[in-house]
Amino acid sequence: MEGLIGKTSKLLGLVGGAALALTLIGGCSYQESVDRATNAASQADTAASRAESASTSAQQAAASAQASANKVEQAAADAKAAADRAEAIAAKTETGPTVHRHYHRHIHHHHHAAAAGGGGEPAASAT
Repeated sequence: MEGLIGKTSKLLGLVGGAALALTLIGGCSYQESVDRATNAASQADTAASRAESASTSAQQAAASAQASANKVEQAAADAKAAADRAEAIAAKTETGPTVHRHYHRHIHHHHHAAAAGGGGEPAASAT
């Protein structure tokens, strides 16, 4: 901003000097030259105000763009973290969960007296 104001001041000085030179060369009245210089200075001041306003707007836009860029960067980091978590879950799913299976064998004992002893009745003793 200071550079812009300095340039404007130099511009005003040049305009005033040019107006004075034209007055002397062209034979215009002093008042006419003063009016022209004042008009030129006013126009230069208006232009400087517009430039300053544009500069302020540009700074605000740059700050807004930086804030947006920061939000996008954070969103990208969050998305990457989520993708990493999803990939880790997918890797666990692909290898399959650790399943402990317990097999119980049930052995059924069938006592078939007929098959083992012939009739199921105890043999009589011979006396």
